[in-house]
Amino acid sequence: MKIHEYQAKDLLRAAGVPVLAGRVVRTPEEASQAFTALGTPVCAVKAQIHAGGRGKGQVKGSEQRGVELAKSPEDAARIARGLLDQTLVTIQTGPEGQVVRQVFVESGSNIERELYCAILVDRAAGSPVLIASTAGGMDIEEVAATTPELILTEPFDPDRGLGAYQTRLLSAKLGLPTASWRAAEHFFRSLTKAFVALDASLLEINPLVLTKEGTLVALDAKMTFDDNALFRHKEVAALRDEAEEEPAEIRAAAAGLSYVKLDGSIGCLVNGAGLAMSTMDLVKLHGGEPANFLDVGGGADVNQVTEAFRIILSDANVKAILVNIFGGIMRCTTIATALVEASKTVGFTVPLVVRLEGTEVEQGKKILAESGTSIITADGLTDAAKKVVAASQA
Repeated sequence: MKIHEYQAKDLLRAAGVPVLAGRVVRTPEEASQAFTALGTPVCAVKAQIHAGGRGKGQVKGSEQRGVELAKSPEDAARIARGLLDQTLVTIQTGPEGQVVRQVFVESGSNIERELYCAILVDRAAGSPVLIASTAGGMDIEEVAATTPELILTEPFDPDRGLGAYQTRLLSAKLGLPTASWRAAEHFFRSLTKAFVALDASLLEINPLVLTKEGTLVALDAKMTFDDNALFRHKEVAALRDEAEEEPAEIRAAAAGLSYVKLDGSIGCLVNGAGLAMSTMDLVKLHGGEPANFLDVGGGADVNQVTEAFRIILSDANVKAILVNIFGGIMRCTTIATALVEASKTVGFTVPLVVRLEGTEVEQGKKILAESGTSIITADGLTDAAKKVVAASQA
């Protein structure tokens, strides 16, 4: 689950991580009032959407950027007016962009240097890893590709936390003045504790600012959380903004389905995440483009399968559907019966290709053959991929 910058900063502030004062607003008038209340000569007015690259992003149909500096209450109102209810396009939103429903007005800072900092779970290291770089305020992917020597990493034990010696090592490598090392230790250790305590999966600070006063401040904050741990964090779950999420993905989650919308024309309904990934790879290998990732799991019933088809068909780009089921825990007869019932309930307007393997596969195929539906059966995954690609292009 993702949250907005202002929400992440509230969580970090509560954890003792230095952040600037700010107010989230939803009207130009509120932006003007926030500027006055913050009492600094300069404020940053920031669009709040679940996407990075806002500073370089641009509002459709104007030259308005996603993050701009205001030097007066009127300035803050003008910038907010140019953002609110407008579509902001960034490198992460794609050309369709995202609608800005709120902005964050944040007090200014005396910036000496901009750095980069992030924490993520490194499966290879088997632990969380703190990443830092002197290349703050830049696209970290570009930095990693062109100047990987600028990327510093420090794995740490989630129970013990980041060691003081690690913070000193990072401070030295980042070229921080020795007078700021104590501030750096407080910042990095507070940040790593918050990451672990909140069951975050990503915490990115870009830029992390060294101020002229020698302190470290999180000038931006991006956080995502492990969905499987949200039951332990009701306060975090309450921050979810469904307006920023794909409606079909919300609908799928409510039905107990794992669904991710993609840009292709071939809908995929599969049981098992690994099989779903392999299915999408084979569809692409044979010239098609998947329209979604949809895993119904090992215990789907007729209602879930029916809802899965409704979700897939709600995408106007879908020209054909591929069902790929391996009957292990779920018998092929069960899924075949569910498919027939779902096809009668939903009413398909696009070709449906089905590949079954596993427990009771022959009986399952017989159910499909005798169903009287227009389901296209396939022998093997390669045959299924070829048939669904051909059907989508017919």
